[in-house]
Amino acid sequence: MVNSQQVGSILYKKKIVLGVCGSIAAYKAAVLVRLLRKAGAEVRVILTPDATEFITPLTMATLSEHPVYSAFTTDAETGTWVNHVEQGLWGDALLVAPATSNTLAKMVSGACDNLLLATIQSARCPVMVAPAMDLDMYSHPASQANIEVLKQRGVTIFDSEVGALASGLEGKGRLAEPEHIVEALQNWFIQRAPLHGKHALVTAGPTYEPIDAVRFIGNHSSGKMGFAIAARLAELGAQVSLVSGPVNLVTPHPWVQRTNVMTAEEMHHACTERFEAADLVVMAAAVADYRPAVQAEAKIKKSTDAWHVDLVATTDILADLGRKKRAHQILVGFALETDHELEHAKGKLQRKNLDLIVLNSLNDQGAGFGHDTNKVTFIEKGNKISNFELKTKSDVAVDIVNKMIELWLLKN
Repeated sequence: MVNSQQVGSILYKKKIVLGVCGSIAAYKAAVLVRLLRKAGAEVRVILTPDATEFITPLTMATLSEHPVYSAFTTDAETGTWVNHVEQGLWGDALLVAPATSNTLAKMVSGACDNLLLATIQSARCPVMVAPAMDLDMYSHPASQANIEVLKQRGVTIFDSEVGALASGLEGKGRLAEPEHIVEALQNWFIQRAPLHGKHALVTAGPTYEPIDAVRFIGNHSSGKMGFAIAARLAELGAQVSLVSGPVNLVTPHPWVQRTNVMTAEEMHHACTERFEAADLVVMAAAVADYRPAVQAEAKIKKSTDAWHVDLVATTDILADLGRKKRAHQILVGFALETDHELEHAKGKLQRKNLDLIVLNSLNDQGAGFGHDTNKVTFIEKGNKISNFELKTKSDVAVDIVNKMIELWLLKN
């Protein structure tokens, strides 16, 4: 079961194709769409022709904010085709709710006489059904046999519930309540998330080291790379602690718990508190190497042409965590270099006891601070090197997280 913190999160940005069949329970599909959208999912609805007698395409289109289809063409005169293959490829899951006895039987036989059935047969994503029928239809050997065959073929069944039926009978066969279907869908994704149960720590952005009440020493880090990594980790089921310096970015995912800091000392303290519980750690922040030895409480007034500020070294957070790292943890650092890039990055990998260092160079156009893209090189222990082309930071985050999962599996 999901806990209160997880509810509504695992479905964030998930793509759900919802098939609705011709059943009196079709009205519940409207509630189901609302709940899925509230949980952060994107929903496309396909109605069978019979379903349109119970609920209108307009209702479902309004709730889903997507066009709703119920036929293979949208315009008989021009022959505009609805691509059922594209619908099946789009989704992270295809859910049929309500699924009638007729549709279950056709799914078993392979019949494709409507758009929904054709989409089901084209789908490469997991298929799920929530049966809805009257008591005697549900208990009929043919219906039960069809449900068992679908289970054997890998279709997930969100079982019918007991209660009052449209016929006036009382018993099993009614569509599971929309809240129960959403909860079951959440559980399904949670249990299959590759990072389910893992904790991650990510740092992002710059640090600002105050000189006086208005001035500081900082850098140009936007935080975009760290935020993209945090989002990707959360999408794969991890509970993420994001420690961020001053950036103008929105927390990227409901499973990301964000802590805002200003200085290197504050970031060090926040990371130290969270490090022991973390399985995966990515230090993407651009932490200042030096801070003013003395911080003036008021604004320093200009009085001479020259101004001298004494600097002292900040704590090397990455090196400190490297010393504390335990055998099961994965620790990833970043190296932004301008010269002798590989040499400097390899040295950092060894000195700071990292499992992976992500190197990027300010000499590469579109890489480094301020861009939505990055060009990186991975260096692992044993000096294994992997070079990547220029990509969006979201795509780079996918590469980084995939490598972390690979390293985690090798260690654990």
